[in-house]
Amino acid sequence: MKQADPNTVHLLSPRESPARLSLVIPMYNEEAMIAPLREAVNSFARALPGEVELILVNDGSSDQTLALLAEWAATDARVRVLHLSRNFGHQIAATAGLDHATGDAVVLLDADLQDPLSVIHQMIDRYCDGYDVVYGQRESRAGESAYKRFTAWMFYRIMRTLVYRQLPPDVGDFRLISRACLDAVIQMRETHRFLRGMVAWVGFPQIAVPYHRQARVAGSTKYPLRKMLAFSWVAATSFSTLPLRLSVIMGAIVGIIGVEEGIRAILAHFLGWYTVPGWTSLTVMVSLIGSAMLMSIGILGQYVAKLYEQSKGRPLYIVARTFGAGSKIPSQAERSDAAAHSK
Repeated sequence: MKQADPNTVHLLSPRESPARLSLVIPMYNEEAMIAPLREAVNSFARALPGEVELILVNDGSSDQTLALLAEWAATDARVRVLHLSRNFGHQIAATAGLDHATGDAVVLLDADLQDPLSVIHQMIDRYCDGYDVVYGQRESRAGESAYKRFTAWMFYRIMRTLVYRQLPPDVGDFRLISRACLDAVIQMRETHRFLRGMVAWVGFPQIAVPYHRQARVAGSTKYPLRKMLAFSWVAATSFSTLPLRLSVIMGAIVGIIGVEEGIRAILAHFLGWYTVPGWTSLTVMVSLIGSAMLMSIGILGQYVAKLYEQSKGRPLYIVARTFGAGSKIPSQAERSDAAAHSK
């Protein structure tokens, strides 16, 4: 009997290694990584007893990524390439890959090889113990600046403290997910996605595998500070109403300052303190009230905008073309049948 999180106790049932393991890899302008990734995947697949399926998602790349992926798919029957009609973003591209994976277990990872494929063997061992989600937990981050490491450390602590308590710290999207858990995750079709939070939210037995993150083999990061901040805001507003509650707190603070200003004005009148009559208190109060109102309206507007975008019911992504594995996109029923037959 094992406890996967502080609130739920799960009974773990040992099982066999997945007969088919799907590797889902989103890509955006990763032409420099195709050759080393191909070599690493081939080496990894040879060490597995079961079948390997590769779902490579081209997220509207503007370099030669698609051509290199198409060539890979033409020479390797294990590869299916999903070419999205434009750049939809990493989380949507990862969702596309998860939607089309047919394995008994699915591993989501990036193309930069910073997350070593050898860690997947440890994940499979924990999967065989009965866990439905096995996520890689970073103990170190090679090749990254102290500023990058600090901001990543702060991100997870703030998210856990203020937004979503069950979010594992120091964990990215690198994880193994069982078919049962994946079927639950892909039912969640919100437009603004935070996959690591969504996988934590669905529950199921989950456990960490610690590892040391490597430096990027080639190319450059696709997540500069600007995108990281935007991603943090999506994560916060997708899993919490805290920003809305903060607007109430700001209103309370403005009210307290208003009371303080009132008391100060009364004391100044009776004690004869020198002040420019009305100017300071009026300026301070107008500025604080205006700032609090604009911030509150802006935060509320962000939530309304998300509701508006979700209500349009547009597809999360559009697959313009597929390469390899028959070049046919399997339906949900076909994916479930393929997973059942591989057991």
